[in-house]
Amino acid sequence: MKTMFVFAMSICLLFNYAVSAIPKPEEKRVLDHDPLSHAQHYQNDEHNKQYDHEAFLGEDAKTFDQLEADESRRRLGLIVDKIDRDNDGFVNMSELKAWIQYTQRRYIDDDVNRQWKTHNPNNTEKVHWDTYRKNVYGFLDELAAQEPDHPSDEHFSYRTMMKRDRRRWSIADRDGDDELTREEFTDFLHPEESSHMRDVVVTETIEDIDKDSDGKVSVEEYIGDMYRQGEQNEEEPDWVKHERETFTNFRDKNKDGFMDNQEVKDWITPADFDHAEAEARHLIYEADSDADEKLTKEEIIEKYDLFVGSQATDFGEALTRHDEF
Repeated sequence: MKTMFVFAMSICLLFNYAVSAIPKPEEKRVLDHDPLSHAQHYQNDEHNKQYDHEAFLGEDAKTFDQLEADESRRRLGLIVDKIDRDNDGFVNMSELKAWIQYTQRRYIDDDVNRQWKTHNPNNTEKVHWDTYRKNVYGFLDELAAQEPDHPSDEHFSYRTMMKRDRRRWSIADRDGDDELTREEFTDFLHPEESSHMRDVVVTETIEDIDKDSDGKVSVEEYIGDMYRQGEQNEEEPDWVKHERETFTNFRDKNKDGFMDNQEVKDWITPADFDHAEAEARHLIYEADSDADEKLTKEEIIEKYDLFVGSQATDFGEALTRHDEF
């Protein structure tokens, strides 16, 4: 589902500071519910390989897509050698899971490094909110001066984003000095990775889905986050009907017709669910031709279209980094 746990991912993930500190108003701060990929694992009841690509390749999966097939297979083979830690010629579940976790951590580290340098070019111990606000939202001051009486919708969108960032900043700021250490800055950018930030992830999710601002999520708001109906009398696809049943039977636990704060939390941060392990199991299931619950290099390369469409390589990024080869 596109507006769940994150990471933007999304979030994280929502601004390109390398070119400009100004975010786009339509971009959401809410994290995708799955930290491995921004893509939905299943679309219209069909498996979406792009999910696996991003899980295996990371943020540079699109770059990997530009490689010729023979070159992508060659690079994939080199990555397999790295995943096979005990050099026994097989990739087992624990090795694949460890690699997926590594690629996800590397993405976060790279993102934090990039943004830390942008907002803290002198590499001091902390970054103050005022510095961050000026870098990202300073243009709002000029906009306010230009249109004091009739602020634009875009102005309101940026103001809303700034308020949400301010709230998230304050929660990440554990000692309350309005400055973030590198560790606190990581929590701010990637709250999905920090247990004490999970509540703000839930809050942001509800805010994005809750169109009538009543503080809870109806079944129509839940469906509307995933599906836009075309013709007025158009019949809903089967997968949408299935999601309605899922909402009624599983999401709405107290059967009041809505998801409240706790129910949304159970939805986007399910207890005891390991995304990396689930993805590793899925990849092995898809590629394990002899059903021995482990993968040879040949089995992986045979399914290279699956893997270079998966987070296991960070694959996108790992396959394009010169130091990997």
